[in-house]
Amino acid sequence: MTAFTLADLERIVAERAASADLKSYTASLYAKGIGKASQKLGEEAVETVIAAVSGDRQGVVSESADLLYHLLVVLGISGIKLEEVLEELDRRTAQTGLEEKAARGHD
Repeated sequence: MTAFTLADLERIVAERAASADLKSYTASLYAKGIGKASQKLGEEAVETVIAAVSGDRQGVVSESADLLYHLLVVLGISGIKLEEVLEELDRRTAQTGLEEKAARGHD
């Protein structure tokens, strides 16, 4: 089991986003803005689904890594900390999934 966490990835993304490294993919995504970063997030989500439906286990692993990375980029550009998402998940798990979904009233 790895000790690497999503908090580690969030920190790395933030560091690279703030860098002036012209070779940094993260810095280039931040520079292109939320539209491009969101597009990449959507592409990775679709690629993850395709791998899953295809039964491509390694593909799911690889695409999921891309998906999580791009999600953290979108969150970062949006000024949202991973901790906020985790707090929301914590709040939701205080009740059953069906109760939580019904309380949202828009799904």
